[in-house]
Amino acid sequence: MRFASLGSGSEGNGLVVEADGTVVLIDCGFGLRDTATRLARLGLAPKALTAILVTHEHSDHVGGVPAFAARHGIPVWATFGTLAVVSERFEGMTQVYGFDSHDAFAIGALEIMPIPVPHDAREPVQYVLGDGARRVGVLTDLGVSTPHVEASLSGCDALVLECNHDAAMLANGDYPYPLKQRIAGRFGHLDNDAAAGILGRIDASRLKHLVAAHLSKQNNTPELVRAALATALGCAPDWIGIADQAAGFDWREV
Repeated sequence: MRFASLGSGSEGNGLVVEADGTVVLIDCGFGLRDTATRLARLGLAPKALTAILVTHEHSDHVGGVPAFAARHGIPVWATFGTLAVVSERFEGMTQVYGFDSHDAFAIGALEIMPIPVPHDAREPVQYVLGDGARRVGVLTDLGVSTPHVEASLSGCDALVLECNHDAAMLANGDYPYPLKQRIAGRFGHLDNDAAAGILGRIDASRLKHLVAAHLSKQNNTPELVRAALATALGCAPDWIGIADQAAGFDWREV
């Protein structure tokens, strides 16, 4: 089982998870050519994708999904709430499937466990994906953690974790006050300390990979992220990976 990122940030997101020939793309916030180029960097052709999973309807996550899925005949899975908001974008497509945010399901060799999260979207989820022996957790785009989120992530072998902003940088930055309130609110995005707090409350004993994702270019730095997460885990800062906007990160084996 392995995973890699096409890119992560407010300009577009995409994460690939592969197990036993099943290749799932979580979100696609990039254009047609850009997505194909980013996949090629990982040694993947569009036809290699088994399915696209959507987390929620914001454009940096779903923006590129309809065109890419339609062009290459890739099935799409999203919550019923998400589909209710973006259904017109998938009009005429036959391989679009809805699911309840609390119901697990399978795609090929991968077990998909959605995790409902607090975010300013209709029915947003994150995911834990497993092959029966190993589990990869993906947690971005939420304002606060919940006991269910932490129970779902406990025991994962790898974790991609949102570290959107440093609270002080956001508070002292140039964003308009309403935008600052949205980002820092209960339905916004995790700051570094909140992400570190999650690590302190889950069972991280199996964790072989930790990658920080969805970093704000204006309100965070990789150095601040690594310092916060390393303190929580008691590890060296350079052990923590960073998913950046331009290059994401390369394949990691679980």
